[in-house]
Amino acid sequence: MKIVVLDGYATNPGDLPWSALEALGDCTIHDRTAPDEVLARAAGAEILLTNKTPLSAGTIANLPALRYIGVLATGYNVVDLAAARSRNVVVTNVPDYGSMSVAQHAFALLLELTNGVGLHSADVRAGGWSRSPDWSYRRQPLVELDGLTLGLIGCGRIGMAFARLCEAAGMKTISVTSRSGAPALADLLRTSDVISLHCPLVPETREILNKTTLALCKPSACVINTSRGPLVHEADLATALNEGRLAGAAMDVLSTEPPDAANPLLRAKNCIITPHLAWATAAARRRLLDTAVRNVGSFLRGQCQNVVG
Repeated sequence: MKIVVLDGYATNPGDLPWSALEALGDCTIHDRTAPDEVLARAAGAEILLTNKTPLSAGTIANLPALRYIGVLATGYNVVDLAAARSRNVVVTNVPDYGSMSVAQHAFALLLELTNGVGLHSADVRAGGWSRSPDWSYRRQPLVELDGLTLGLIGCGRIGMAFARLCEAAGMKTISVTSRSGAPALADLLRTSDVISLHCPLVPETREILNKTTLALCKPSACVINTSRGPLVHEADLATALNEGRLAGAAMDVLSTEPPDAANPLLRAKNCIITPHLAWATAAARRRLLDTAVRNVGSFLRGQCQNVVG
């Protein structure tokens, strides 16, 4: 059984063992695979594992030995499911491995927005405190979370885990889903002090935060996105931040990753950006890899689990 991992580095940069997967067949692991390398590397493989390397209809059609695609993530939009289905290729994902890690990162982003720990530490190390005439100073307004309202757009496992952390800090929580409708979303945006995105990317949620919906937010509100970059119209968000119509934003995901240097959020005021790492604690990556290997093992036994599409 030939197994090929197309882009294993993000999941396992070397701190976790591949041995359980290697025990299941003739296994080749690539850290990264460029689009023009996919066919050559996947030739003859019956099992392919991918994280972000796309597997298009054309690619799938040119891999006659392929029987199984395992996505090393929850989202599986990198695979043309219709093409896989037409070839009877099984596609699986890892539905839940990093809920607490992503919620923790969202909370860290919230604390950076409200307390500026990293901002102030960097300023002190740059000599700001040594030069200050005062024993205490602030480079940004400091905001207490107790009593503020958290608005969740999406209330699955990650959203609920984030809500619990915020409620422990004294925040009140309101929520909508992609099926709640425009009036409910508008009420949430008008009411919330913190708006956090935790919904899937579907046609109804693409650019759910845009010029029109952002105009409903309080000028003191901030936006957090640890879900999917295209949930936000990035130019509209940058404009709202630069014009002072939002207090801040914190993004772990962008519409294109890595981002184009021209992405307006890279230069927007009061915008924190981290490189899509909320999911990547060692504990979460270990659960991800363990589940991905179990998915392959189940397929080989004829008892498929976590099948998508």
